[in-house]
Amino acid sequence: MKKNIKERIAKLQAVLKEKDLDAALIYDRENLIYFAGVDDLEGGVLCIPVTGEPELFCLAWDGVHMKETSGIDKVTPYPFPQESHSLKAAQWLKKQGYEHPKVGFTRYFISLKDYQLLLATVPDFTVGDIAVECYKLRSIKCQEELDLMQKVAGFLDKGMEAAVQFVHPGVTETEVLAEAEYAMAKAGSQGSPFRMQVLCHERQMLMHPYASSARIKDNEPVVIHLGASLNGYVAKMCRTIFLGNAPQTCLDIYACLRQAQKVAMESIKPGVTCGQVFDVTTAYVASTPFAPYWKLDHIGYGVGIRQSEFYPIIAKGSNVILKENMVVDLLLPTLYKPGMGGPRITDTIKITAQGAQFMTSYNRENIIKK
Repeated sequence: MKKNIKERIAKLQAVLKEKDLDAALIYDRENLIYFAGVDDLEGGVLCIPVTGEPELFCLAWDGVHMKETSGIDKVTPYPFPQESHSLKAAQWLKKQGYEHPKVGFTRYFISLKDYQLLLATVPDFTVGDIAVECYKLRSIKCQEELDLMQKVAGFLDKGMEAAVQFVHPGVTETEVLAEAEYAMAKAGSQGSPFRMQVLCHERQMLMHPYASSARIKDNEPVVIHLGASLNGYVAKMCRTIFLGNAPQTCLDIYACLRQAQKVAMESIKPGVTCGQVFDVTTAYVASTPFAPYWKLDHIGYGVGIRQSEFYPIIAKGSNVILKENMVVDLLLPTLYKPGMGGPRITDTIKITAQGAQFMTSYNRENIIKK
């Protein structure tokens, strides 16, 4: 990853120039992974001028390690608690000598302390938003990123198999998840990028549920949504397991979603827009008896350093063009039919010159445990 850092910095500097910004201050872990090439930096900040050399500030204890492992040539350690990364960023910005500095931030990832120190040190600075531009730069994966994500996809297969083997009536959602997490960790996963889901049927139509102490019952569908990571990169996968004699409508819903995912996959190729993928998928569901229960306006997100990156988004009306070496997930939504909806299927998918290719490979057919 280190060899790609200079190219990534140059592309971000081009964004800064285009947006008439003097510098970018990168505080968040996600973009430090991407632009500095390290996934184990805490209390650090990367300062990038529109022209010239970036500087990475880190804790004194991490100085040697960051100089050896990051892709940044100028690494400056600082002593804590005498100094902080917030202070170092503010001092760096003042040192640049901009008359009225215009600074790019990644929107969600600046703390109140960062802002207060900047305001106290350089009171006339103004803010620019570079969040979407960073997601755009991150959306096209290099081969090393793709290789990491493919390994992570393999961890998910191990976790799903452990969960499927263990799940049975009477156990809790968290007990099933524990088996999956252990299997993924043994395979090499460094942890999940989100709060994973093992969901009994009555909890499946919540928008953002996660595994709880609820007990799984016989004759119901169980949703299992797993994530794994390696060196800052992630993958995700969701399957539905049917225990005993689950209602036929639940099986039919899952079959509909599997076919919708297939239709979406077949439509994906470089040059197609996200909106076009959404439209053909929606058209298929509209041809089924489940059309009234198709509610969401998006069916997938980018995947990379985050489990759900905000570029590209496979969404209604989106003109974002899909490109080779993007990675997305499909298919996010369930069918919201009261009492029967909830089954889900999701895979991590790579876009190649020939079309879409599954990175996750676990069985996508009905999984029934009697």
